[in-house]
Amino acid sequence: MKRREILSSLGLAVGAVPAAKLLAEEMQGFPHDMALDKAFMPVPAPQGGKPQVLVREIDRRTVAAVFDRLIPGDELGPSASAAGCVDFLDAQLAGAFGSGAMLYRSGPKAPGEDELMQKPQFIATPRERYETGLRALEAYAQRSHQASFADLAAEQQDAILTGMEAGTIELAPEVNTRAFFELMLSNVREGYFGDPMYGGNKDMAGWKMIGFPGARYDYRLYADRTGEDLGLEPVSLIPKD
Repeated sequence: MKRREILSSLGLAVGAVPAAKLLAEEMQGFPHDMALDKAFMPVPAPQGGKPQVLVREIDRRTVAAVFDRLIPGDELGPSASAAGCVDFLDAQLAGAFGSGAMLYRSGPKAPGEDELMQKPQFIATPRERYETGLRALEAYAQRSHQASFADLAAEQQDAILTGMEAGTIELAPEVNTRAFFELMLSNVREGYFGDPMYGGNKDMAGWKMIGFPGARYDYRLYADRTGEDLGLEPVSLIPKD
């Protein structure tokens, strides 16, 4: 099964779509006069502006190349970079996620802690991990292929990423290569399927691909219609003027 087919199957896993599609109904009677305090509204990520963290062109090219191998473009939807996932990552690294605001990083990091927690524990922030990891990935590509990762053939890029995922490639002693691959995979998924408010999922392409109606006020009308194509256009959290 192709990677894109695996992604698209997420929207169909709950059940088959019946042959006769029912017309979707919109919820009526919900309050329209609720005041929204702008102080509590999420701030949309910058679109197409100056990068905040991925300021080096080589880093942006490397991220785009990696993301596009993980979620390539095809007839079902755009590639990860075309869907804004690089902008999404830059915005996330510039904020609380990038600084590790929700992570305990004070140490000491005890021997055997990774085995106890069943996953690698990091004192470095996600932003620091990307800075170190991207430089190490580029250096590895230069050593092994005498070219930038972004300029390698798709087969060569896949071979490196497969080795990173399997743990058979070590980019550098200071980089947990397998965990860095998992971090990039997690972030590209978040960018592709998260709300466009955060910079990715441009034109709600990810939601349209899996049939997700988005951030609607109420889903009670559809709670008993599992697996049906509701015919609803996705709705984002982005405020409308």
